[in-house]
Amino acid sequence: MSKKDYYEVLGVARDAKEADIKKAYRRVAMKNHPDRNPDNEEAVETFKEANEAFEVLSDKQKRARYDQYGHAGVEGQTSHGSADFGDIFGDIFGDIFGGGRGGGGRSHVRQGADLRYNLELSLEEAVKGTSVKIRIPTTVSCTTCAGSGSKKGSEPIDCTTCGGHGQVRMQQGFFSVQQTCPRCQGAGKQIKDPCATCHGRGFVDETKTLSVKVPAGVDIGDRIRLTGEGQAGTHGGPSGDLYVEISIRPHNIFIREGRDLHCEIPISFIDAALGGELEVPTLDGRVKLKIPPETQTGKLFRLRDKGVKPIRGGSTGDLLCRVVLETPVHLTKRQKELLEEFRGIQDTEGKKQSPKKSSWFDGVKSFVDDLRA
Repeated sequence: MSKKDYYEVLGVARDAKEADIKKAYRRVAMKNHPDRNPDNEEAVETFKEANEAFEVLSDKQKRARYDQYGHAGVEGQTSHGSADFGDIFGDIFGDIFGGGRGGGGRSHVRQGADLRYNLELSLEEAVKGTSVKIRIPTTVSCTTCAGSGSKKGSEPIDCTTCGGHGQVRMQQGFFSVQQTCPRCQGAGKQIKDPCATCHGRGFVDETKTLSVKVPAGVDIGDRIRLTGEGQAGTHGGPSGDLYVEISIRPHNIFIREGRDLHCEIPISFIDAALGGELEVPTLDGRVKLKIPPETQTGKLFRLRDKGVKPIRGGSTGDLLCRVVLETPVHLTKRQKELLEEFRGIQDTEGKKQSPKKSSWFDGVKSFVDDLRA
């Protein structure tokens, strides 16, 4: 085997810490692994050198002898790159090869999955807050077997495939790795006599009713977390959480934008021209809105503090009312006569009483004249 300096092989300084050596070994080994470099003898040789270097430098006693005496200090104590490095790679490459260093059967207790529930509210409920009851399908720990999955009086047995380790060793040429046991899925245990209630799952399906307190000011997309109300964990593990996601039904009057509310208010030609006072709805009841004379359609009126108090703090928003001129329909003969009379009068005062109309037609005339020129 090569007599290259072990520190040089891994590309680390002689005072490198154990974590740095491990990181460097991972980098070199991944780059030169035989499975990634088929028919590349140089890569295989480098991979073996890295194995030998790591075997020495990761062992405090071997590293001390190597630092003092060089290769002579560890002669006969290394495997020259052909040893079983399954444990080393089980620790370093567990995420790549599907398993870690042994002991899989000791970590089979797992937390249950989180759940999500879509809660639809009215605008009033979202703004003012409410309390609602919801029914959700979920899983709960089996009370008959206390979540073990085994029949009362019996216990799970060690997996016959992995011997209770949760891992199986796979040989790939001269190199072996550990993988999650395909039979027990890493639990290390098998249910010999399943519980009659849960059929060995350790949990049962159930529909439960929960009370959800919705704080005032929630908006679309906000989530309320109910700790421990998700699916049951496996083998006695803790339950997951339930996330209640808020959605809001469209309102027939108001549109919400953040902390502000918007609405459109139809006004008659008479109120727009002469002014008046209208009753405007808010989420707290009706209020009076004064319309000044000569109000144009589309004008925006702001009612302070009639919007939404944000859930995360801050001042209450406003209600923005946009007036929209409504043209009268189903006119009587007398109304038509009066409007015709008004039109005749207005024609003589057009520029004074309809400044936008007059300026628009002047602009159109100028545009047409320019085209003809």
